[in-house]
Amino acid sequence: MDLNSASTVVLQVLTQATSQDTAVLKPAEEQLKQWETQPGFYSVLLNIFTNHTLDINVRWLAVLYFKNGIDRYWRRVAPHALSEEEKTTLRAGLITNFNEPINQIATQIAVLIAKVARLDCPRQWPELIPTLIESVKVQDDLRQHRALLTFYHVTKTLASKRLAADRKLFYDLASGIYNFACSLWNHHTDTFLQQVSSGNEAAVLSSLERTLLSLKVLRKLTVNGFVEPHKNMEVMGFLHGIFDRLKQFLECSRSIGTDNVCRDRLEKTIILFTKVLLDFLDQHPFSFTPLIQRSLEFSVSYVFTEVGEGVTFERFIVQCMNLIKMIVKNYAYKPSKNFEDSSPETLEAHKIKMAFFTYPTLTEICRRLVSHYFLLTEEELTMWEEDPEGFNFGNYYFWRALFVIFLIVAVEETGGDSWKYSLRPCTEVLFIDIFHEYNQTLTPVLLEMMQTLQGPTNVEDMNALLIKDAVYNAVGLAAYELFDSVDFDQWFKNQLLPELQVIHNRYKPLRRRVIWLIGQWISVKFKSDLRPMLYEAICNLLQDQDLVVRIETATTLKLTVDDFEFRTDQFLPYLETMFTLLFQLLQQVTECDTKMHVLHVLSCVIERVNMQIRPYVGCLVQYLPLLWKQSEEHNMLRCAILTTLIHLVQGLGADSKNLYPFLLPVIQLSTDVSQPPHVYLLEDGLELWLVTLENSPCVTPELLRIFQNMSPLLELSSENLRTCFKIINGYIFLSSTEFLQTYAVGLCQSFCDLLKEITTEGQVQVLKVVENALKVNPVLGAQMFQPILPCVFRGIIEGERYPVVMSTYLGVMGRVLLQNTSFFSSLLTEMAHKFNQEMDQLLGNMIEMWVDRMDNITQPERRKLSALALLSLLPSDNSVIQDKFCGIINISVEGLHDVMTEDPETGTYKDCMLMSHLEEPKVTEDEEPPTEQDKRKKMLALKDPVHTVSLQQFIYEKLKAQQELLGEQGFQSLMETVDTEIVTQLQEFLHGF
Repeated sequence: MDLNSASTVVLQVLTQATSQDTAVLKPAEEQLKQWETQPGFYSVLLNIFTNHTLDINVRWLAVLYFKNGIDRYWRRVAPHALSEEEKTTLRAGLITNFNEPINQIATQIAVLIAKVARLDCPRQWPELIPTLIESVKVQDDLRQHRALLTFYHVTKTLASKRLAADRKLFYDLASGIYNFACSLWNHHTDTFLQQVSSGNEAAVLSSLERTLLSLKVLRKLTVNGFVEPHKNMEVMGFLHGIFDRLKQFLECSRSIGTDNVCRDRLEKTIILFTKVLLDFLDQHPFSFTPLIQRSLEFSVSYVFTEVGEGVTFERFIVQCMNLIKMIVKNYAYKPSKNFEDSSPETLEAHKIKMAFFTYPTLTEICRRLVSHYFLLTEEELTMWEEDPEGFNFGNYYFWRALFVIFLIVAVEETGGDSWKYSLRPCTEVLFIDIFHEYNQTLTPVLLEMMQTLQGPTNVEDMNALLIKDAVYNAVGLAAYELFDSVDFDQWFKNQLLPELQVIHNRYKPLRRRVIWLIGQWISVKFKSDLRPMLYEAICNLLQDQDLVVRIETATTLKLTVDDFEFRTDQFLPYLETMFTLLFQLLQQVTECDTKMHVLHVLSCVIERVNMQIRPYVGCLVQYLPLLWKQSEEHNMLRCAILTTLIHLVQGLGADSKNLYPFLLPVIQLSTDVSQPPHVYLLEDGLELWLVTLENSPCVTPELLRIFQNMSPLLELSSENLRTCFKIINGYIFLSSTEFLQTYAVGLCQSFCDLLKEITTEGQVQVLKVVENALKVNPVLGAQMFQPILPCVFRGIIEGERYPVVMSTYLGVMGRVLLQNTSFFSSLLTEMAHKFNQEMDQLLGNMIEMWVDRMDNITQPERRKLSALALLSLLPSDNSVIQDKFCGIINISVEGLHDVMTEDPETGTYKDCMLMSHLEEPKVTEDEEPPTEQDKRKKMLALKDPVHTVSLQQFIYEKLKAQQELLGEQGFQSLMETVDTEIVTQLQEFLHGF
């Protein structure tokens, strides 16, 4: 592509590509796509985006196309890769002038230079770093800033490479430029500190920008640039100097307004200081050891003493708490139980920690956390009143969900809103970790705080109410640590229960906190006999006038019914009231998150009480269709509805058929992979489909029609495949004839496709479906899955090497041989033709392999089936079958050992697998009642030869028929082929016949 002639054409097409008119835009994009692989195209783009006289949007688009081209065509091995000559020209052009006036374009150029550096620096681009170093020294503000911006992005990119050779190169780079980077940072920092008092906001902001960028460079070099950074004096000097610099910057905040760009940049710089420390601690814990004392002193003084008043801000406090937490919890600083087994580095760090965390320090931290940071703020109380659902789920539960993110991940620069609620989870997790680490010291402190709050609190004293709320919060968070120190049962009866009964409006924070506190202790220490008192309290609180209290009560109810000591008999007297009140709460709340939460509680209750929910679910059943319709844009709420429906169907059993007008369209939508919501709904939708089948009393046309969704699901071969197979089996058990006649052809084709590429476990699942079809309907099953059966036969003959697959092969073939003799004969004829063998020879090979692989079969039912199937070949005068007679008898006797139990009184044997029509399943209180599918399986078992035919009698009858066929002498000759020990065992089992 000739640069002179092409520039005008490319510029015109880029201009068209910025158009809002799709008729102009689309052809332009297509043309640009075609040019991507043309030599010279990226040189033209470089000329365009470095021409500051052109339209900004055109230049922006040129930068983006150039940046995307690096990913696709810069590597030597890439298809249509750029030539080395063009890349050399481009590299030189990229670093000729750092004078881009538009910030957004300057950032994109810096990023694309970093992308090239990742691939070419330093080998193909040795001049990059020296050029950047020289460029950040120039006096021109714009050029200096752009060079520094590029320097940062290049350093960041090179630091992210993980291959050993790349890391070595970065270590060499860091060693070479670290001194310069420190000098650069110190220079810009000193300049900023001098200009703060000048009042020149533009100059202050400019120098602060450079300070921030140079610190970002230093962060990457310090954290990623050294194997043993503690051995480098410059590195440790920089890190020790951070604390003094932090104090200087925090003091600067007094003279900078609270609502301007400078303030925002200043706070980001302060946070970046703390990120350097946090990253260094995370990556180099032992190198951080000399910094432990200073870090703890600094953080504790600013967060837990008056030193921080007037200069700290929320994000800074969060980072300081993170630093304390990471030092307290760092495994590198925890000695082994046997101190002698610990490394000297660990013991040194542990010694520093122990020397710092003295009793007065720990006590002050604990008291300050509880009495200052745990207090509900005015902002939170206002939000409670104005937006109760937002308070609970935009605040309280948000904290719970995002604890770890805030404390482990060094959150990158974000807007103020995302930090709005980050302080409380940090304080709570820091409290938990410090209390766990130093519980012997802090338990008496917290118990003393509890002791001072005994009895009711004056409702007029809001501060006292908030203090009690904070202490109760601490007791809940430390529940596991306080197990042996608090008699919670007595405290519940004497203190907490009466407080729940105070109905004054100002007491509602305490009512909410107390019911939350009980939820924290439920699984820790709560006597079962007290549960009815708690249920009574929950019923009352679910009628509270305050919505936040009711939502919190619902949460505690969930924790209560989920607990392993939950007893249904204690709960049932309160079930109707609670379910009604929960349903009213579900209707009252409006936020999606809150509805999901309440639905989850309802689901837990339904799951626990199972069938006993039936009298009370009418209102919920009527409401769910409306909620489903309203939640069309909220897929996560729909997931919660699906979960509720799963438990509802399980609780309703056969009565769930009344839900089909709503239920089946929901399943249809959730499991249709052509519908976008399936991405969210599929897993729960399949589970709902399965439980619907399992509890369905009979098949309906609509239920049968949903199976049209199955074929695409099988093609996905996803982690949901197991559930899909269960659904297929559910249809077979529900209505084998109608189902197989409608869908078996397509299903068989899907199975044949799956068997070519599926795992061993998947093969077994496919074969189990075929086996079940043969069990339910031997004739139709064999007919419908006829294309698969030759594969089964071949697998047996060739001795399938996976035992579990071979076992399933033999189970399938056993059903065919025993229950569909005519089909087996035709199959044998077909296979003899394919193998080019005589039928008798092939039959003999199959029997021989069956006998040889009998040990692959571990299920007693299949072992008995094998014995019955092979015995069904008798009586026979076929020489091949007579030749395998010994093996057949061996399998038969093995089967007898598997299934026969001896009656100690009579000394006779009985087949333990025989089932009677009179037998009813015995269900204990802890077990769920049988589903409709369980009943279907029971009825099927009552017709299954494995459970209706006595193996003992079957053997006797077959041997007697063989004897009659051959005569006494011929039969005796046949028996002589069997091992005498086997014959003896057989005679013992057949004694009495």
